[in-house]
Amino acid sequence: MSNNASQGPLAGVRVIDLTAMVMGPYCTQIMADMGADVIKIEPPGGDATRFVCDGPEPGMSGVFVNVNRGKRSVELDLRSDAGKDALHALLATADVFIHSMRASAVARLGFDYVSVAAINPAIVYTNCYGYGHRGPKRDLPAYDDTIQAECGLTAVQQMLTGEANYVGSIMADKVAGMTALYATMMALFHRERTGEGQEVEVSMFETMASFMLVEHANGAMFDPPLGPANYHRAVAPNRRPYRTKDSHISALVYNDKHWDAFMAAVQPEWATDEFATLELRAKQINRVYGLLAKTFLERTTDEWLTMLRELHIPCAPLRTPDELFEDEHLAAVEFFETVDSPNGPVRFPGVPTWFSRTPGHVRGPAPRAGEHTQEVLNEVDVELPGGAMNTND
Repeated sequence: MSNNASQGPLAGVRVIDLTAMVMGPYCTQIMADMGADVIKIEPPGGDATRFVCDGPEPGMSGVFVNVNRGKRSVELDLRSDAGKDALHALLATADVFIHSMRASAVARLGFDYVSVAAINPAIVYTNCYGYGHRGPKRDLPAYDDTIQAECGLTAVQQMLTGEANYVGSIMADKVAGMTALYATMMALFHRERTGEGQEVEVSMFETMASFMLVEHANGAMFDPPLGPANYHRAVAPNRRPYRTKDSHISALVYNDKHWDAFMAAVQPEWATDEFATLELRAKQINRVYGLLAKTFLERTTDEWLTMLRELHIPCAPLRTPDELFEDEHLAAVEFFETVDSPNGPVRFPGVPTWFSRTPGHVRGPAPRAGEHTQEVLNEVDVELPGGAMNTND
């Protein structure tokens, strides 16, 4: 076991990671932060995510570096017998195998669940799919944009803004990645109790359908339906940051306690019985947001922040991603972790959870493609023809 797996709640867990892009790598990044020995299997030339955005050298893009930090990279040509044999040897030592290939593709390579369980019956085998394998869309390709469209997210953005839009984050990839993490952890927990391995499936489409319908299922859940599938407050066109005298502010004057405090302090002309309870306001929430918007124009952002915080009303200034790197709260909780790498220091967004006994942390920089091939294969007494990597077509 390498020293990048020496601490944390997953110390001693070995993960064979055959994922690419973001969904699977984000899942296994969190495992690495929590102490697991994550061995990233890459094709010759490396994961395509190495080349998608800015980086200090070719093949080390910022997105790749972030979601693959603390892992060990092994390059294997899985179309070759030698590459397959090497992966077989690694799987025999693993607790978890996670991949993001289509079911038909991983089966053609000989690494479907039945084949892998024959090598290691106790393994937790996690499939990261676009669509669940039991449905008619199982073989369709899926990316964050297409899943945002299909799960209803672009539609609710249209209800909110008047135009169908993606959100400015690869939300489907990340939500599905976290879902793959908790599903894998549940299977590991079951194995701790029973010794049984099992196959786990997480699909982006089903995950995001579940995610979107938490609040938007609403009246459509009932038989007969009591209304359309949307949560009215979330899609009210006037639900947006409020413009102030000098900039914008986010504020939620929502429950009765907050509402009464705001009315007493500001006393707008529309502080009437018509809006006296949350139930009454919820029935006309877009109108309420519009009236609040006019009131927020009367003062500066700093004046509002001072008042609202004194009243314990939820509020916040608008920040850019760049400003997060200088946020005083994130600094106080030591959120960012600076890690040395061959290209100089890297300031990573760190572990967002806290453990009193087994804290996680960034285990190290992201690996160059194939950086640990020989090291890892030595641990399982495997030597590839021609050296550390076989690149036969």
